[in-house]
Amino acid sequence: MESSQGTSEIRRQQTVECRDRQRGMQDGSNGERHAGMSDDALGGLLNILRQRGETVTTVESLTAGLISARIADIPGASNVMKRAYVTYCDEAKHEMVGVSRQTLETYTAVSAQAAQEMAIGGARQAHAALCLAATGYAGPPSGPDDHSVGLVYLGCCYRGQVTVEEHHYQGSRNEVREAAREDALCLMAKALAW
Repeated sequence: MESSQGTSEIRRQQTVECRDRQRGMQDGSNGERHAGMSDDALGGLLNILRQRGETVTTVESLTAGLISARIADIPGASNVMKRAYVTYCDEAKHEMVGVSRQTLETYTAVSAQAAQEMAIGGARQAHAALCLAATGYAGPPSGPDDHSVGLVYLGCCYRGQVTVEEHHYQGSRNEVREAAREDALCLMAKALAW
């Protein structure tokens, strides 16, 4: 049984870290000042899942495993993360987690609709209570008129409820990918506070 006082403190810490990170991004910070969720805060999220007897999975495109790798950084992560999916191409999104071909053709893989289906499909395939999904354009631009770099959709499915966020990041290819990873973890923190 989880301690409500301990859980409240963990949630407060995660909320502050996510808010500080978002403030740093808005201030034009390159992410160094608010590099990401601390091990303690992320460990607290995993403890909440463990206490609830739940698991987490990820379906990642542009982040290519950065989110699941960050979760695996925490000792004991194997208690709550059994599998994760890297779906770097459209076919993988369809075959591995069931994103519909119609969604991919109509809205493209970088869309709120695709992120939603990735999150739902990942949770279903992994039999997980929570799934984080990330799809977007990390760069480089395909030409001088390409303004899509930095557009990212993050999805979270928790106990069947889905949230999708649209983000517009600036910076290098790796900065975009790392920002997406950190905001996905913040999305998990919000979901677990529901």
